[in-house]
Amino acid sequence: MDLKFIKKKIYIFVKIISTVLITSAIGLESWNIYAVITNTNVPSSLNPIFWIERFAMISHFIEGIIAAFYAPSRQKIPIKYATYTFFVGTIGLLELFDRQDDY
Repeated sequence: MDLKFIKKKIYIFVKIISTVLITSAIGLESWNIYAVITNTNVPSSLNPIFWIERFAMISHFIEGIIAAFYAPSRQKIPIKYATYTFFVGTIGLLELFDRQDDY
């Protein structure tokens, strides 16, 4: 099998999983904020999950900022590519800095 073919398949799989997990993290954090506003108790067993999702969202947010900063140098629209990178994560940055697009 070709290495590029394997890389492409892995990228697609990671993009799908990352998008689902980040969307779920947004929903989970929205639920947590709603619970705080309405004085509803959230199970304490979910606290580790909240910390993991917050770490992931902050990491993806920083990656999105980096993508927005470097997108114009690669002839990409900054806000569009930042949003894309926020949802797919490091794969978006790897695609942005891939030298094969420079030809």
